[in-house]
Amino acid sequence: MEQLNRSEARKIIMTILYQIVVYDKNKMIYEVEDVIKENLEIDNEFVKDIVYGVITYQNDLDKIANKYLNNWTIDRLGSTDIAILRMGIYELLYTDTPSIVSINEAVELAKIYSDESVAKMINAVLDKVYHEMVEHE
Repeated sequence: MEQLNRSEARKIIMTILYQIVVYDKNKMIYEVEDVIKENLEIDNEFVKDIVYGVITYQNDLDKIANKYLNNWTIDRLGSTDIAILRMGIYELLYTDTPSIVSINEAVELAKIYSDESVAKMINAVLDKVYHEMVEHE
């Protein structure tokens, strides 16, 4: 059985979260489990944990994003950018992934799937979230 590395897993998570953003924007009904199955050939706990975590904490994640998006709100970003940002913030706050890895992985995805200005904005937001986390420890 082929194992996904974390970077591949994050690309799948981004795709799943992107689809969910699009479904939500279009008020479409869907089952999260089905969206996961469409995109995931082999069962992967990391993927499921992050996807369900982002959905569970979506309002909190969006509030945090909005706090650091200067004169901007997360719902004005593209669907891919929303997916990457939510995943990055979730992974920073709710997983034991090293912070630098969470940030780098999100920024790398943004560099590939978003434009440069958005990648920089995502990097800035995650950096601010990280620094606030460190101050509260």
